Amino acid sequence: MDKRPAMIKRCLIEYVSRRLAHNKRAQLVKLPAEPVAKVNIGCGLSVAPGWINVDGSLNAWLANKPKWMRAVGYRASGSNQYYSAEVYEQTLSGNRFVFQDITYGLPFADGSIDFVFSSHFVEHLSRTQAAQLLKECWRVLKPGGIARIAVPDLEYAWELYRRGDKERMLHDYFFTDSDTAFSQHRYAYDFELMEKALLEAGFQKVVRCQFQQGKTPDLQLLDNRGEYSLFVEATCE
Repeated sequence: MDKRPAMIKRCLIEYVSRRLAHNKRAQLVKLPAEPVAKVNIGCGLSVAPGWINVDGSLNAWLANKPKWMRAVGYRASGSNQYYSAEVYEQTLSGNRFVFQDITYGLPFADGSIDFVFSSHFVEHLSRTQAAQLLKECWRVLKPGGIARIAVPDLEYAWELYRRGDKERMLHDYFFTDSDTAFSQHRYAYDFELMEKALLEAGFQKVVRCQFQQGKTPDLQLLDNRGEYSLFVEATCE
């Protein structure tokens, strides 16, 4: 089967997304008049009610566009492989999305956010990009605010390797068969590496958490892939 048409389409979508994001790079998002401001970074379509969902995908750009444009986008994007058209439309129209390439920073004022959540996104960034993102999380959080970060656990990957599941470890943790560069993992973390990165970003306290447990709200909806993920919460003091 010739994979070239699908690869060309994905590359075109990624190029368009980057160009659109460049045009929005200086935006500053106005927060809703709610007592608690919650931001979900690199969310894709994994969202929860009441959160501001920041993503650089074409889906996030389409969220604020007319319904017919979302219908076209659904057919053109890879989302149609994982979501029905109805779920896709409900997710985009029923939640607040902010289209932003995080390499340009987070579009929020200093000290304006109570909770930051990011699941299985940081590992897709280079070490330098991840460090910049974590500094941005620290910048936008209020004193006492919390950042919850979930990534594939390098310690678990090492256990797969030790017991002989080498191909599974390479496939699951580095996405070696992926056709697009962004789908591949660019760095890996165990608790010590993640703690070090968060402390260097400015956070004062970092704790390891269990799946769907912690101070961050809505974890029953947001946390996923509990078997092999590392979950941490870092406090901005």
